[in-house]
Amino acid sequence: MELNQKLLVIIGPTAVGKTKLSIEMAKSFNGEIISGDSMQIYRGMDIGTAKIRKDEMEGIPHHLIDIKEPDENFSVAEFQTLVRAKIKEIAEKGKLPIIVGGTGLYVQSVIYDYQFSDASGDDEFRRQLEERANREGNEALYKELSEVDPESAAEIHPNNLRRVIRALEIFHLTGKTRQEFQKSQAPDLLYQTALVGLTMDRDKLYERINARVDLMMQEGLLDEVKGLYEQGLRDCQSIQAIGYKEIYDYLDGKISLEQAVENLKQNSRRYAKRQLTWFRNKMEVEWFDVTNVNSFAKKFMEISQYVEGKLQVKSNTY
Repeated sequence: MELNQKLLVIIGPTAVGKTKLSIEMAKSFNGEIISGDSMQIYRGMDIGTAKIRKDEMEGIPHHLIDIKEPDENFSVAEFQTLVRAKIKEIAEKGKLPIIVGGTGLYVQSVIYDYQFSDASGDDEFRRQLEERANREGNEALYKELSEVDPESAAEIHPNNLRRVIRALEIFHLTGKTRQEFQKSQAPDLLYQTALVGLTMDRDKLYERINARVDLMMQEGLLDEVKGLYEQGLRDCQSIQAIGYKEIYDYLDGKISLEQAVENLKQNSRRYAKRQLTWFRNKMEVEWFDVTNVNSFAKKFMEISQYVEGKLQVKSNTY
């Protein structure tokens, strides 16, 4: 990998408008899109992950979508390997690689020089934690993580046992929190990167999130989740995703469908807030406010000019 390899990254919270911008950027800069979303990798999980549809792609190639079955695990390290290979492959075609997504740690792992093997695993320690979780429940481990590494705990769902254990394992191995460990690796950018962030007024963003959830329900989210539920998929990484775990609670008879939808909206809003916090704290992002965009063309030109200057590439739009 060489720093002269150009890379455009578009990030931002859920429902802010990344998809539309990414398509126009790809058309303008002769690019191909790599999904930077940790859940769009799963086949059959389309509505709940707001996966782009074929007719929305406008002929732009999209990568790292539908590459795993819902019962398969997927790690940040695997994502890092796959995306770096895709960047190379796209660049060799003379095109601009464009990462688009909202999963901060995944995007960060690609563009910075993180070596995940530096905190190699401790199988015995991990086994002990898994046994504890079986005896005492996931909450016991999550409580311990909250005490030793509150920042990681705030970013990890209590039921995502795999990630809770990994954060505890890093602390056990290095004596550092996950964030401290990452910072100690002195990450450098691996590519000539234009890092574009989209943001908007919180109230407007929350309105858009609520409307998106309502649209998902209209488009058949309940049937999509029911299909996974009826396959017996339960204790796997994919079902922890927002949009699926809430509907599972309804299908389990724990809550009403109305409550499940309300929980989905609330969890999506909280996730958007966490996404923004992550991006602002972890990466050098050039932010563009899209709260009051009456003219998409005007905002698009503003972002294009930034990308042109940062990457020394020319838009073919104007």
